Amino acid sequence: MPEMTRRSVLTLGAALGLAGVAIPKAAWSWSPAGSVLGTGSGVDPQWVWDDDLDRIMASVISSGQTAAINDAILPWVNNWQPVPTGLPPELAGFLQGSTQLPSWADRTKLRRAADFNRRKDTYLFMIYGIGGGIMSTVIPREARSVYHSKGGADMQDRAAKTFSFGYDLSDINAFETTGEFMVTSNKTRMVHSAVRHLLPQSPHWQQSGHDEQIPISNHDILVTFHSTGTFAHKKLKEWRVPMSTADQDAFLHSWQVALHFLGVRDEYIPATWDAAHAQAAQILTPKLAWTPEGQELAETLLGLTAQVDLGVTRGFLNEFVRYQLGNEIGDWLGLPRDYVSAATIRVGWPSYIAFREGLLPLMPANFYLFDQLLRGIAMAFLNRGASGTTTPITIPDMNRPTP
Repeated sequence: MPEMTRRSVLTLGAALGLAGVAIPKAAWSWSPAGSVLGTGSGVDPQWVWDDDLDRIMASVISSGQTAAINDAILPWVNNWQPVPTGLPPELAGFLQGSTQLPSWADRTKLRRAADFNRRKDTYLFMIYGIGGGIMSTVIPREARSVYHSKGGADMQDRAAKTFSFGYDLSDINAFETTGEFMVTSNKTRMVHSAVRHLLPQSPHWQQSGHDEQIPISNHDILVTFHSTGTFAHKKLKEWRVPMSTADQDAFLHSWQVALHFLGVRDEYIPATWDAAHAQAAQILTPKLAWTPEGQELAETLLGLTAQVDLGVTRGFLNEFVRYQLGNEIGDWLGLPRDYVSAATIRVGWPSYIAFREGLLPLMPANFYLFDQLLRGIAMAFLNRGASGTTTPITIPDMNRPTP
């Protein structure tokens, strides 16, 4: 089993483009002065969950109301729709407040972020789908929580529901009344609370070597943000994708509001990209590691994408993972090398970006390979192949049925 050393931490920091990476710290030290709130208690977010909703969801699950709740929220899709009827009164009351934008949200920035997502959707889809998606399998807490929860038994469905969150956040109308993200994020928040109630009851999760008594803390949600949003920001800059300062600020703002909707306290939400990267250097990179659960999840996710017959080989997919995450993570996951594909990606991907951005007059020779890979991800995870649609998010009622 691979082990984390100071050298591997520094190597990963360089590979993922996260500046200032150091060995793991014993205590939370990120200052709330760098948050959207500008102040805070300084309490370690590892010990912060979603107390009010967690209590409500534990009660409704224990009383056998999960199926009724899923029936009630199934047609609840668009931001303009009121909280559905048929929910327990306390849950309905909670959702009335949690579906409102925070006071510090800036609609002008959110609309600019929507336009930015539209213009850069190809790169973001690659980053979220291949980079962030596979990085999640080497975040031990996340990998173990996913594997031992109900969704771990059907990773195509689980990944499709995760894609629903990212797809709706990136939609041009994400925060408009015609969009869906404010509903999707609240459904996701409910799922997180359900998992917090269910997973500690799993003997398999208890025996998996995790270091938590309750999963999906504010800390864990922030880690996931850094493996997606912060990672995307770094990769876009590394790939020299043209972005104005206003675009970057707007992109961050959409994630700030998304974190708020997921129940992260405002005192932990970074106010700037510099603050976000500093936080990521403390809580993401030093904690990346191999686990048997993560190994299996990664192989399942890559296998689902590779099985879509669109002319892209598994070797090409493996090398695109290595291109984004580095060879150390590729080695942890046992991804066989394909040096021809590696050379194609190393030369072809920058040319692909340059052509799409109007910086090259002629289409690169291997342009179609990257388009095919993009289509393969969409076919694998957007509602089991129904392009342009997402999988409904439902509340789990059990853990993974088998180890």
